[in-house]
Amino acid sequence: MSANRSARATQMTSPIKTRHSRTALEMQAPVARLTLHQPPLNIIDIRMMEELTVALAEIESNPNIAIVVISGSTNFSVGVDVAAHTPDKIQEMLSKFHGVILKLVNSKKVTIAAVLGHCLGGGAELAMVCDLVYTSESSIWGFPEIKLGCYPPVAATALAALVGQKHAADLILTGRTINGKEAAAMGLANRAVPNDDVDGAVGQALDYLQKLSPAALAVTKKAMYAWDSIHFDKGLARAEKIYIEDLMRTVDVEEGVTAFLEKRTPVWKGR
Repeated sequence: MSANRSARATQMTSPIKTRHSRTALEMQAPVARLTLHQPPLNIIDIRMMEELTVALAEIESNPNIAIVVISGSTNFSVGVDVAAHTPDKIQEMLSKFHGVILKLVNSKKVTIAAVLGHCLGGGAELAMVCDLVYTSESSIWGFPEIKLGCYPPVAATALAALVGQKHAADLILTGRTINGKEAAAMGLANRAVPNDDVDGAVGQALDYLQKLSPAALAVTKKAMYAWDSIHFDKGLARAEKIYIEDLMRTVDVEEGVTAFLEKRTPVWKGR
């Protein structure tokens, strides 16, 4: 075996591990495991968004990786940092978070979300755009942004395609939470299993996927999502524009975020 071939073989069999302040990445062909690591709640702040962007770009550029498993330490994620929902930070936050979402949506790799604990707001949006989702039965799912006087742009754009218009309206407009069993029944997840069986469910999926052609998987993904991707890109851009130009000009959004940070009940003005 030549030195170059030997090096490539070593790269494929030896795990490559990278740890940052809020994420951890392990790549061992053909699987990359990306972990949100800001316990206990895995709040997605600007720093985590930046780390996720770098990690996803690294995964996408690695020809030996065909599958990405995304999980969280303790909880999957309770969502985007509420403190970033202020007028001075909102443009940067939306741009960076939606950049992460678009990297996942446009990835040639098969993406799998392994959900334990809380999976809320931006965390639920991160999970829902993955190709396959396996959740614990007791996990708590939801899009509670409306309780802050906000809305979830990714879910507003794509949730109805996953669960139907009425279920999407129910979750987004009420902000109520559901457990993993109900999430799977709606179509937010492929399967809901006991806590200790989530890794096993992911492992079963990996057993199937690792036997298949990475090239065929990538091309099949492109064919499957061709129509949806066109609408998702335009829909997310429109949802982000409405968020900036309409929502952020209301009095209630400022009140909702401020009340949350001050740990009090918001007093809505209706404007």
